[in-house]
Amino acid sequence: MKTDINSRLHILYLPRWYPHRYDPMMGLFIERHGKSVSAHVDVSVLYVHADDELHGKPYEIIRSEEGLFSIHIYFRKSTLKPAILANLINLFRFINSHRRGFRIIRKQRRKANVVHVHVLTRLGVIALINKIITKTPYVITEHWTRYLPTTDTYHGTLRKFMTRIVVQNASAVMPVTANLRDAMIDNKLVNDNYVVIPNVVNIGMFTPKFDRQIPEKKKLVHLSCFTDKQKNISGILRVMKKLSKKRDDFELTFIGDGEDFAEMKAISDKLGLTDNVVKFAGLKENDELAAMLSDADLMIMFSYFENLPVVILESYASGVPVVSTRVGGIHEHLNDDLGKLTQAGDEDEFLQTLDEVLDNPGKYNRKKIRKYAEDHFGEDVIGKSLYEVYESVGR
Repeated sequence: MKTDINSRLHILYLPRWYPHRYDPMMGLFIERHGKSVSAHVDVSVLYVHADDELHGKPYEIIRSEEGLFSIHIYFRKSTLKPAILANLINLFRFINSHRRGFRIIRKQRRKANVVHVHVLTRLGVIALINKIITKTPYVITEHWTRYLPTTDTYHGTLRKFMTRIVVQNASAVMPVTANLRDAMIDNKLVNDNYVVIPNVVNIGMFTPKFDRQIPEKKKLVHLSCFTDKQKNISGILRVMKKLSKKRDDFELTFIGDGEDFAEMKAISDKLGLTDNVVKFAGLKENDELAAMLSDADLMIMFSYFENLPVVILESYASGVPVVSTRVGGIHEHLNDDLGKLTQAGDEDEFLQTLDEVLDNPGKYNRKKIRKYAEDHFGEDVIGKSLYEVYESVGR
């Protein structure tokens, strides 16, 4: 049921990651959060991006109403020497971009009832300053793995101090998993209103093939950004080599692109896997991605660290089971009806698990997997959860 248009809250998103002209996939899950709740509230997005390619004026402002109303501000990134001077100029331009963006959105729409920060810490400071000046409350959604002990990347006395102040003054903190919530609390990020709200999946984009017959050669897929230190793609390739010596009734398609793509392709070539056991499909989006997922028998991940990857949710929406490492919050949404968990870095266990799953391809019920996605990650479900938080904070 949609909210009366005359009483709708106005929510301003401040995302650290968001689709932009250089990377249309960056922070797509944040845009999906906004779309999921847009039936109930008006969402505006202010995204600021440092731009190495910007010439002429120091700022470029782009207004868009595709999907969500958004103001993208690109500022020219300074490279002056010494580096401390460039950093000060860039900090000024970052803050000034947000000042301009707030003014534009207030003029073209209206003052926000709630500011929603996606990913700390700098944007949390912006929201805190705005709260002090305008009395506008802010909430936080955190996606970042940096608080997890396995990553050990949450450093810096000033960063930690400011993050604690920002979290303490937020009206709600919404990590995407309970595991991330606990890691934030362990790092002394105290708030009385932690609410776990997972990422959202576009249920309508994915159409499971419930009557699909299992082929003689099972189709495995892996979707990622090709960062080996996180996704352990090299480990997947080594396991594929071992698995191919035991059986020949499967093939794996890698979907995606990223910093280590060429290196991983070279490893696959060296192992004699490419175009035989392993295929590299490159980046796929929207309908093309949905078609590839719906035609898969299994999605696999072998990451060293994660929170709750959207690719797992998209696999569920396609009715496809998942074999993944037990890292981050994945175990919160992966049980024996949905797939199998293995230990990070344990190639022998990963190999054995894949072998067992391939021996029992009819074990998983695609309708049950799809239903889990609808009940836990559908736009209506996540949108309602976000709306309840906004209502409690913004009225």
